[in-house]
Amino acid sequence: MSTAAALIADLRGAADPAVHPNRHYRGDGGILGVRMGTLFDIARRHAGMPLDEVDALLDESEYEPRMAAFCVLDFQVRRPRITDAGRAERYELYLRRHDRIDAWDMVDRAAPRVVGVFLRSRSRQPLFDLAAASDPLRRRTAMTAPLAYTRPPDAGGIADLLRIAETLADDRDPLVAKPVGIALKHAGSVAPDEVRAFLDRMGDRLAASVRREARAKLPD
Repeated sequence: MSTAAALIADLRGAADPAVHPNRHYRGDGGILGVRMGTLFDIARRHAGMPLDEVDALLDESEYEPRMAAFCVLDFQVRRPRITDAGRAERYELYLRRHDRIDAWDMVDRAAPRVVGVFLRSRSRQPLFDLAAASDPLRRRTAMTAPLAYTRPPDAGGIADLLRIAETLADDRDPLVAKPVGIALKHAGSVAPDEVRAFLDRMGDRLAASVRREARAKLPD
């Protein structure tokens, strides 16, 4: 059985902070110095880890064990035989330990499948609650999770994606503004009429960079 300690040992064995300083990480924890591709491979090898061991990874101060925890959650919810109860447990863990997220890539790795897919056939009020949070990384989760509704397309989910984008339209924090543009871009590839109407209605309320990103996949 895989354990948090075994995964951390693998990370430490692969660490070389001089070569892989992971400068994109701006959080308060330290770094081990593991190449991201290697981190993903290690997380994949430990994807059968029990949920309490994933939870234990989130207690670590360094960036890489916590990033690996969100990778493990993502790998686990991709499994075709995962039960609804299993999805619920991983969704609840993600939200309960959101305070351990201090990097944008933790959100981007896990939010669409761990949070978004779980809420596909449920009330998405939790996303609107996250969108109102003071923490920009919680707001990023609110905007990133609905990417799950663009592949495969879900009309109700895309409508909520646009509602969340409107809620965050005035948010100039880069941790939030960039995923607003990305979410609109992906929505535009499957619901171009709705996204065009949204952009026309919002106008200059959206930052120019968001408008450019949002139009990237709109058909001519």
